Amino acid sequence: MHIGLIGGIGPAATVSYYQRLTDNMRALGAPLELTIVNTEASVLLANNLAGDKDAQAQVYARLIERLNAAGADCAAITSLGGHFCFDETVALSTLPLISAVSPLDAYFAAQGFGTVGLLGTGVVMRTQLYGQLEQTKAIVPQDLDDIGTAYTDMALAGKCSDAQRALFIEEGRKLTAVGAQAVVLAGTDLNLAFDGRDVGYEVIDALDIHVDVLVALATGRATLSDHSVGGSA
Repeated sequence: MHIGLIGGIGPAATVSYYQRLTDNMRALGAPLELTIVNTEASVLLANNLAGDKDAQAQVYARLIERLNAAGADCAAITSLGGHFCFDETVALSTLPLISAVSPLDAYFAAQGFGTVGLLGTGVVMRTQLYGQLEQTKAIVPQDLDDIGTAYTDMALAGKCSDAQRALFIEEGRKLTAVGAQAVVLAGTDLNLAFDGRDVGYEVIDALDIHVDVLVALATGRATLSDHSVGGSA
């Protein structure tokens, strides 16, 4: 299956998606059919802060048209924060959309996590993954706005400073201290901060779970009816 990605939000997350997809497919000995289109993180940020779901959905819809024209069979948004207008995008999309959010709840439950801590954009944390956690309780940092701003700054820069890294790791530790069994990197750029480090607590990278779904689709081990919404699914 030909996978289509909406990238650029932010650039580091796009690189991580590409790297992990290619690594997984290579390990399976399977060819990867992939097309990536680029959008502007600054436009997404402005629409997100304004709560303008329709405007961002229209941006995505135009990009999905390009993916469709390039032969993609499905599309995915490479940003959990970018999922704030997922339903509005589904209504306009000409391709099935593969959510990065919907697989998470089942994954947490399968791992036996009753409570997880969330780090990511302000919207992702405030809405607790857009209200899609039914089997798992989520807790978020006390200084939610400060963490959200630090995340956005890092994502737009495409790099993580030592001070930002220390902040995210410490906030994760605080979440485990108040009951989180694992800390979820619910922002696809947070791999810049954690990058496989042993931080002394369980870390789940939501990007990895999304990539696993995309690999299953790309190799035919899953079907669009299992994971997609909208489009021609």
